[in-house]
Amino acid sequence: MSELRKANYDAIFFVTLTVVSWIDVFTRKDYCEEIVKNLQYCQQHKGLELYSYVIMTNHIHLLAAQKDGELNRVLRDFKSYSAKQLLGMILNNEKESRKDWMKIVFQYNAKYKRQNAEYMFWQRNNHAIDCFSSGVFEQKRRYIRQNPVRAGFVEEPEHWWYCSANPRSPIKILDV
Repeated sequence: MSELRKANYDAIFFVTLTVVSWIDVFTRKDYCEEIVKNLQYCQQHKGLELYSYVIMTNHIHLLAAQKDGELNRVLRDFKSYSAKQLLGMILNNEKESRKDWMKIVFQYNAKYKRQNAEYMFWQRNNHAIDCFSSGVFEQKRRYIRQNPVRAGFVEEPEHWWYCSANPRSPIKILDV
């Protein structure tokens, strides 16, 4: 992968983690809770610093850093582990009505990628953008907060449960 879009130095980055083929996986609470659990683990054990986030139906936006400049590694580990967990949850869920279709899409996306043996859950690129100034940081934070509003899910950003705009959000964020 090109070094252009890698978060491999000490800075705050705006990153987007997208499910392959934009599958709406995170319409189910159990899958969102798995993401929350994994992000919290990375905060506690891998030095992930979150300044803003939103979990949408098929992607996640983060304003994130890792104090040792290892954000790429943290994101790689997060994506690897969460993909295994979520795939297991989806494929073993008796109540998942979309299971067969999603399995086909995950297999199709893995077919031509060496590192994915059978299934591919996340798109490879994180689309990392360095928030090199307070202006860029604030623009990205507003973008994250407004994402559920623009999608038509809620009227106000603080009404979306899986968003740092919600004061009761399950993930704690840092102040700048």
